[in-house]
Amino acid sequence: MALFSNHRHSSEALLGFLLFLVFRGVSVSGATFTFVNKCDYTVWPGILGTPELGSTGFELAKEGSRSFQAPTGWSGRFWGRTGCQFDGLGKGTCATADCGSGEVNCNGAGASPPATLAEFTLGTGSMDYYDVSLVDGYNLPMMVVARGGSGSCGATGCGEDLNRRCPSELRVEGGDACQSACGAFGKPEYCCNGAFSNPSTCKPSMYSQMFKSACPKAYSYAYDDATSTFTCSGADYTITFCPSSPR
Repeated sequence: MALFSNHRHSSEALLGFLLFLVFRGVSVSGATFTFVNKCDYTVWPGILGTPELGSTGFELAKEGSRSFQAPTGWSGRFWGRTGCQFDGLGKGTCATADCGSGEVNCNGAGASPPATLAEFTLGTGSMDYYDVSLVDGYNLPMMVVARGGSGSCGATGCGEDLNRRCPSELRVEGGDACQSACGAFGKPEYCCNGAFSNPSTCKPSMYSQMFKSACPKAYSYAYDDATSTFTCSGADYTITFCPSSPR
């Protein structure tokens, strides 16, 4: 995905592209997703995808991990919510990347920008396609590592704490998240819509270039496909929040 285009255009554009590839491909086995929290605080991962993996949101304490089995053809996204306050009935909200459900489970709702996203489509022409996207902004470091697969199977993500280098005009109050330029300004040239709705007219902005420099493997704007979409066959995947390595 891409850091500086709007949520609707850029997120739906990439997912549409991946689904297009799915229908051209053949089925392969699914994958196990393992979530690991190396942050110094609790993270509440959110899950949006089809079919559901048994949970759409859960609590992941510091040093905690949890795994889910996904079937062939699964397509969806993961993110980490922070600063959450839930009562004994699981009711509450989160300070960043809240899904608006009012519960620990997101129940089919996506993350409210800004949010760091990991996106997957499994079993696309014998390949899985995956990326880490800053298209809807950034709220915490996240890395994706493929385990046991064949093909390029590159690690991707953003291990940098971009909240520390977020420009003041993009910084969310409190400094716990960094907006995309589209989210902050709403201009077509940042959102890649209107007259800027194709790769010829929508180019990297100074904001997307800054974040691309910090996290070269993550999507930095809507048409950042060449360096930001990864493929692997027959792998399992580890999604780590606040990884120890910088990239």
